[in-house]
Amino acid sequence: MKLVLASNNAKKLKELSELLALLPIELIPQGALGIPEAEEPHLTFIENALTKARHAAAASGLPALADDSGLCVDALGGAPGVHSARYAEVKLNAIDRETQRALQDEANNTRLLAELATRPADPTGRRARFVCALVAVRHADDPEPLIAFGRWDGQILAERRGSGGFGYDPLMFIPGLGATAAELPTEIKNAHSHRALACTQLLTLMQSVWFSGEAEPR
Repeated sequence: MKLVLASNNAKKLKELSELLALLPIELIPQGALGIPEAEEPHLTFIENALTKARHAAAASGLPALADDSGLCVDALGGAPGVHSARYAEVKLNAIDRETQRALQDEANNTRLLAELATRPADPTGRRARFVCALVAVRHADDPEPLIAFGRWDGQILAERRGSGGFGYDPLMFIPGLGATAAELPTEIKNAHSHRALACTQLLTLMQSVWFSGEAEPR
């Protein structure tokens, strides 16, 4: 089954493809179909993910999957939250998309460190969580979207560690694993992350609702 991913993030495509490999699904990034990114005007991850999924389904005529995820830091009242991807202002340049994302990630991390510079260095003052909302729809007007949600707790370090992952991974320390998200091997991260937790929920929902044999995706 072809499923349009409402994202053009190559690393997110790879991660989600690996996490959803147990189902007969081929994830197609919306950019490959010429679908522009949807607006994300809402205050919650779930609302934005649903908007993106419906947009991709309407433009493609195919079932669609959207991810809206980010970092919520307690000391900042939940910020950067739904604004995680563009927390810092970065001027657009005539460069490729992945290079632009890397520059944006670096600027976001720099702003986060600056925002937390006056906060206590103890774990309580640095407590945070990665949050992921996954929404899948059979078609743009699907009245029964599949909604999954995952949280991955940790704390923000005072400096970057590790070169893997993307986004805020170099600053997010996971106490139970003794490493930042950027230091973890892919297989470990994919077993514990917020996106992995949400994918586990989504797999269960897809198997019971979409692939039960009682109703095929439209």
